[in-house]
Amino acid sequence: MTKFTHTLIFAFLFACFGAGTTLAQTRAYVTNSNDNTVSIINTQTRLVTATIPVGPGPIAVAVTPNGRFAYVLNQLGDSVSVIKASTNTVVATIPVGSFPSAIAISANGAFAYTASNSGISVIDTATNTVVTTIPINFPYGLAIASNGNLGYATHGAFIQGVTVFDTATNSVVTHIPIPVDVTIAAAVTPNGAFVYVTCLSFTTGPKLAVIDTATNSVVTILPLPPSFSAFALAISPNGAFVYAANSGGVTGPSSLSVIDTATNTEVATVPVQRNPAGVAVTPDGAFVYTANSLDNTVDVIDTANNTFVDFVFVGSGPRSIAFGPTVIDPPPPPDPTLTELVQALIANGALTQAQGGGLLDKIQEINAKLEGGHTGAACNQLSSFINQVSGFINSGTLTPAQGQPLLDAANALASKSGC
Repeated sequence: MTKFTHTLIFAFLFACFGAGTTLAQTRAYVTNSNDNTVSIINTQTRLVTATIPVGPGPIAVAVTPNGRFAYVLNQLGDSVSVIKASTNTVVATIPVGSFPSAIAISANGAFAYTASNSGISVIDTATNTVVTTIPINFPYGLAIASNGNLGYATHGAFIQGVTVFDTATNSVVTHIPIPVDVTIAAAVTPNGAFVYVTCLSFTTGPKLAVIDTATNSVVTILPLPPSFSAFALAISPNGAFVYAANSGGVTGPSSLSVIDTATNTEVATVPVQRNPAGVAVTPDGAFVYTANSLDNTVDVIDTANNTFVDFVFVGSGPRSIAFGPTVIDPPPPPDPTLTELVQALIANGALTQAQGGGLLDKIQEINAKLEGGHTGAACNQLSSFINQVSGFINSGTLTPAQGQPLLDAANALASKSGC
């Protein structure tokens, strides 16, 4: 079955039967590291709905809990691009440490954390500025617990273990050694009880370490399928399963390992496209998405039976993926009408009843002319209204701050009316 045929069938089924509420409100953000963009995927239709230019080398993305902003880490630009979800535009660019590698956001959305050669930069999301840097040597991957004040940093090949830091004090708590050569990605279970870490042993291959957060110790290390490396992992919203992306590189097989967290055993291995560098689970837990950097695709895995169900073409070199709700900004409150503005000035004593009454009479005439289709006459009345308000400002009857809203509203009505 071709991709085109599959899409037509899916569209027909969706039109007939619809989709779940959670899925319908979810979008995926995919960072494309080779063309400096972020692809937005509609998870209902599994189609790219927008492509957003960001900084150089975007390799990671995290979404605020309310879904209003996505923070994109640009490794080659030493920066973070902040995307406003409702407009699909970059609204801020934040400088961070050199050659950053990971980003995470606190459970309350107040702070974003980036790992770089300079340590862990802490970004205040209210101001989009770096407020401090946590002094951790060679952080590589990041995970923030959703139920407390703890964060976890891996260290690549520089330090064999994970560093625990306190997000309330922005200080190091402890270091947990792991007997491997490389620590890569980390993820915390929803209840905060365990941290899963993808690792690599140069002699025995990819591993998955499990850390008990109560004791800050490794309780088990699982072998993963032979591959180049396990770059990414994600945990289901209910904490029941861990999904580790195993990269086979250019020619080797790539796959997704499914680990049951109750027994810490691999229960399924799902083939995926080449080099899955990023993985994420939809908020309802129904699907896992992998970002396949060598095929410029995102694979979709059904978690009910751990099978591949679809793929989406994205930009060049997709490296990470994150989900967030579709956000639509509420409409702005309507501008006050000329009548409301004049009545407010009469009520606060800026205009006398006589002065305000004269302006209100002109407004009535303007409205009557417009309703009767006499645009030219209405425009003449608007010009007279503007002149009278300008006179009040020039005489000191109204301050510029009081009079300008009247002028703005009158000019807007004139423009709308074709004056």
